[in-house]
Amino acid sequence: MNPLVSIIMGSTSDLPVMEKAAKFLDEMGISFEMNALSAHRTPGEVEEFALRASERGIKVIIAGAGMAAALPGVIAANTTVPVIGVPIKGMLDGLDALLSIVQMPPGIPVATMGVNGALNAAILASEMLALADDGIASKLQAYKTGLKQKIVKANAELADVKYTHKTN
Repeated sequence: MNPLVSIIMGSTSDLPVMEKAAKFLDEMGISFEMNALSAHRTPGEVEEFALRASERGIKVIIAGAGMAAALPGVIAANTTVPVIGVPIKGMLDGLDALLSIVQMPPGIPVATMGVNGALNAAILASEMLALADDGIASKLQAYKTGLKQKIVKANAELADVKYTHKTN
């Protein structure tokens, strides 16, 4: 089985955030790989990974990084495969990482999620893949229907919560 999505993180300390993407892709039945690469500590390996991603069959890259957060941009500069950046909360509550990822120069786009938004990154990657895969599209539709049902159920439960001045 060849991976369609590559999840890259700056270090294994980012795993608690990035595993949310892995779990979602796994639930969707989407093959993926997961590696730690650092734009600052292993720049040659990052460049090699990015340059070879397309020929290896990678369709989407999810790159998580904190602090200076150069990883998603460095990958995007070296590939035509779509890159989704996940700013990891570290210093400055993740604002430093968010700004590092979101402010890419023209020609080097990185779709940027919210801080620690690895789950949304996996959903977006799945939506990209679903454009050419009806099976993934069906699974995504079921997932989104499930989200709706959770809110419908929560709202019904709220109706049973009683307060003296509550009108519904």
